[in-house]
Order: sequence, then structure tokens, then C-alpha cells
Amino acid sequence: MPVRIVVVDDHPVVRDGLREIFAASDDFEVVGEAADGAEALVVALRTRPDVVLLDLRMPKMGGAEVIRRLREQAPGIRVLVLTTFDDDADVLPAIEGGATGYLLKDTPRADLRRAVLAASRGETVLSPVVAGALTRRARAPEPRTLSRRELEVLALIARGATNREVAGHLFITEATVKTHLLHVFAKLEVSDRAAAVAAAYETGLLRPSPGG
Repeated sequence: MPVRIVVVDDHPVVRDGLREIFAASDDFEVVGEAADGAEALVVALRTRPDVVLLDLRMPKMGGAEVIRRLREQAPGIRVLVLTTFDDDADVLPAIEGGATGYLLKDTPRADLRRAVLAASRGETVLSPVVAGALTRRARAPEPRTLSRRELEVLALIARGATNREVAGHLFITEATVKTHLLHVFAKLEVSDRAAAVAAAYETGLLRPSPGG
């Protein structure tokens, strides 16, 4: 049985070109096409293809939203992104939303056909550029974050307040202040108040007051 495909792109010339690529092989059948995200969802749910070949930036509904909705309403349909955009703001939402693969439009024809076959089997297919971006993302350290209360405590400490003064200002106990500070030390990987304040300024969690 040929792999059944829905082609989604807001440029007619791109859709025409993709149809020709897959018409050249008996392994594929284009069963539908769409020019925007909303239409893509309707066509995909009606035709139930094996693979939706999807552009990302489209009118009416973006590709990431189409992926998310298809994942909810028809999880058996594989989505293979085919786009010109390779920055994290496009790649990550698509992959996290459930796309089976992510390719760029400069992918050679033979590679595209192989990728669609692989996607139909549920295999992850990524262009080298996208795979590199995801690898860098995985290796990047998680950003350090503090809760609102932890930031309030640390800001007062940075202005020279004692634990007792912090407790009085925030209407909490000294024991609670100490607990918040222990959490801050752990998150910022430091062992004392001065180091915590310094780390908070270095990472932008705290900012110097205007004029001083």
C-alpha cells in the first residue's frame, strides 16, 4: 500500500512541486492538500493520511497548533514538518507538540521521499541543522529561577537586611527566612548570603537599583 500524504503549504507552487515529487513513485499517494492551518486540520481529519507534510508559518492557524490538535484528535497521523525556518522558536514548539520529523525545504528529493517513508513508520526524521539545534538545547544548562518570595528575601538581603529585618518586613518568621535562603543557596549553587547576592546580580535575577 502506498503511503498516503496530505501536503500543506500556503504557496501553490510549493504544493505543485511536492505533488510532482511524490507522483514520481508508486510508494506514495497524495490524498489531499491545504493552503492554511485551519484547512490542513479539516483535510487531515477527513482523509486520515499516514503523513501530513506540513509547513509551519501559515495563515489562520500556525503549524505548531495544527500539530498539537492532530496529536489530540488523530494521534495515528504522523506529521513531518517541511519548512524554511530552523531557529529554536520554530523547531522546539513543533517537536514538543508531537511532530515526527522536521526537515528544511532544501532537502533533496530522494531524501524527502525516504523521510516520508520513515515518518510513516513512526521514525523520527530530523535535518542535520535541526538535530544540531536540539543537541545544543539538550546540553544547555537550565536557567536558574527563584520564586517570587525567594526573590523578595534575597532583594532585602542584598540591601543589607538581617534575617530578623527580612522577617519583619515580609511578615514571616525568621525560620521561614532561613528556609527560603537555603532554597536560594541550593538553586544558585552557593553556600552563603554574599555569594547568593553576587550570583543573583550576575545572572540578572536581581538588578541594581537606579542611581545606586
